[in-house]
Amino acid sequence: MARKAGETKAAAGDSGALAAALIVAHDQARYIAATVRATRAIPGVDLVLVVDDASTDNTLELARKAGAVVVRNSHGRGRTASMELGASVIAMRDEPGAMPRAVLFLEGSLGSFAIGAAPLVPAVTEGVCDMAIALTDITPVSTGPTAKAARKAIEIASNWSPHQPLSRIRCVSRDALEAAMPLSRGAGLEVALTLDALAEGYLVTELECEIRHKSHLGERRSLGTRANQYRDVMLAIGSRRMKGAASTTRHAVGEQVQRVTRRKPDDGGDAIDDAGGVVTAVANEPAAPEPAAPEPAAKRSRAKSKPAAVDSAPTKPARSKTTRAKKATGADS
Repeated sequence: MARKAGETKAAAGDSGALAAALIVAHDQARYIAATVRATRAIPGVDLVLVVDDASTDNTLELARKAGAVVVRNSHGRGRTASMELGASVIAMRDEPGAMPRAVLFLEGSLGSFAIGAAPLVPAVTEGVCDMAIALTDITPVSTGPTAKAARKAIEIASNWSPHQPLSRIRCVSRDALEAAMPLSRGAGLEVALTLDALAEGYLVTELECEIRHKSHLGERRSLGTRANQYRDVMLAIGSRRMKGAASTTRHAVGEQVQRVTRRKPDDGGDAIDDAGGVVTAVANEPAAPEPAAPEPAAKRSRAKSKPAAVDSAPTKPARSKTTRAKKATGADS
């Protein structure tokens, strides 16, 4: 059963819930060691997992020497598949009976700025929220068309307008992350993750973090890259809207079926009437014959006065011997 932030606040404080940092890296040998060391210094983080997405440099060796647990893809699978793999590895490393770790998503190119994501961890592990999104110092409010589309979709779904809806630096509780599985592909991953969490009733918020790192989202990109990002975001938004519409339709149809079932029971089953009582229907039981209607008085009188019909033909009376003798005497005289 999914537990929301308010329901787990006391339990999180008693059990000392922790978080695991998940870093997806590809050819990040220049920054990965500093990123891992800064992440390990964040209070509440007891596991740093690096998913090496088929790097061609020595990213794997440097991350392992810095103290991270490293998982490597034999071929490039992309950021979404790498994040799903990392989440499953973190789940396998959880202690039996302990509260599941929250997941802190970071970028491999953060370097020493990764320590700035520290405020996100206690907000989730202490039960304040289920998803904490980092507000970086570089772009206080995203103004691109893709960010505007994501912001509008989130505002329609929750009446909340985030400043940086596409921020990749965020901390998510295990329940909220599992509710969003499978993750959306491409650049629509973040907005889909937020929409799925909000649809399931989880609490999402933004926190200011001292991160001055300029991520790839702020770099100069080609028109094709921007178009692909906009396409991925719109696909994620559209699929979530269709999913919500289907869920609403399914719920409405279910209510209608229950309403009809209450009025008309199936053969051999029990049905509940509108007053809440149980009406038992017995299958294949013959119905009792209805009493015949009384005949009118005029018809009954005519039936009594009418003589009974005789089926056999009328027979002649038998002649006696005396009658035959008299006739013979008269004939002689």
